Amino acid sequence: MSATPQSLQITAASPDPALLDLPWHIPLAEWPAETLAALPRGISRHIVRFARLSGRVIAIKEIGETVAYREYELLRQLSRLDVPSVEPVGVITGRRSPEGEPLEAVLITQHLQFSLPYRALFSQSLRPDTATRLIDALAVLLVRLHLIGFYWGDVSLSNTLFRRDAETFAAYLVDAETGDLHEKLTEGQRSYDLEIARVNIIGELMDLQAGEFLEEEVDAVAIGNALADRYRELWTALTSTESFGFGDRWRVQARIDRLNDLGFDVGELDITTDVDGTTVRIQPKVVDAGHHSRRLMRLTGLDVQENQARRLLNDLDEYRAATDRQREDESFVAHDWLTEIFEPAVRAVPKDLRKKLEPAQVYHELLDHRWFVSQQEQRDVPMQEIVKSYIKHILPTRPDEQAILGVQASDLREDEGDLPGDLLIG
Repeated sequence: MSATPQSLQITAASPDPALLDLPWHIPLAEWPAETLAALPRGISRHIVRFARLSGRVIAIKEIGETVAYREYELLRQLSRLDVPSVEPVGVITGRRSPEGEPLEAVLITQHLQFSLPYRALFSQSLRPDTATRLIDALAVLLVRLHLIGFYWGDVSLSNTLFRRDAETFAAYLVDAETGDLHEKLTEGQRSYDLEIARVNIIGELMDLQAGEFLEEEVDAVAIGNALADRYRELWTALTSTESFGFGDRWRVQARIDRLNDLGFDVGELDITTDVDGTTVRIQPKVVDAGHHSRRLMRLTGLDVQENQARRLLNDLDEYRAATDRQREDESFVAHDWLTEIFEPAVRAVPKDLRKKLEPAQVYHELLDHRWFVSQQEQRDVPMQEIVKSYIKHILPTRPDEQAILGVQASDLREDEGDLPGDLLIG
């Protein structure tokens, strides 16, 4: 912790000297526009602003000093545990106005690139099942948090950021203010957290309907209940004990395959048998999310979301089969796929369009576009043609999701123009 001549106290693992250039003597609500990055903001009980800092964007939240330090430490712990959450930058206290009036402390986090709050997503022209896909992402996040013993205390769409992950979304925890990390959660803690999530989400979806961002016929209560169902399904798959006859030992591998399909690696299985050896019981003891993303990282070095990794691995497998290289070392084939297929496709995107989507998401949409155009033309269209078509007809219609600067959430509705509906990949 270090003091500056302005009596500021900056707590940060790696403090950026540029922090001192920001107007900490002004209440956050009154910061000048030239300092801010006008990213779409979610609903928050505190004042939150985005600012540019050393070529990046940070989120700044005015909050009580004790709570700021506590949330900062919680976010650091979640980061060390590799849980999807925003990265903490630091806490600043000792702020005073030019008149000497004390100002609230601030918590600073790194803005998560290519992410959007749920309200900004609903202000775009997305598929009708967007709410369901967001709920699925939030259920996965909540299960991951509960597996490591984190009680959230205020689960909601508002306290979550979403990034595109192939045809789905990946959820990231933003607000850990009410959270608490335990060695293990009780059944009651998990159930209460889940009920908070269900009630909050129903309210948020009803609020979207009132603002005409969500169709009236969408059943908000059913979607809230679906979160609870999806959570229980995932939790059971990851933690339940399974018993079967001694002759059905193949079910051990089947259980592992099922967990892999859900995107989780099995670090260890607890396998026990009866005294007479007639019954086998298995239970995962350690489950880690990111099975497909870790495999893709190992093969290609690409660091992407889980479902994006699944899609890219499928394309890698198709490339391997098409080139008749099934018997070759997978890492050699993966290198050729990366340099001959993936990289040329994403590098073909003009520089002025590269803030639209992450490279892995662009490639996922290229695969979707190739399927559609191939179906339409009844031929296997080469990727080079698909890239040109996608850049001309699809990508320009997308918002810049890396950092939507100078745009408010209410202004994010896209004008889809005269493109055919099938070409609009939401």
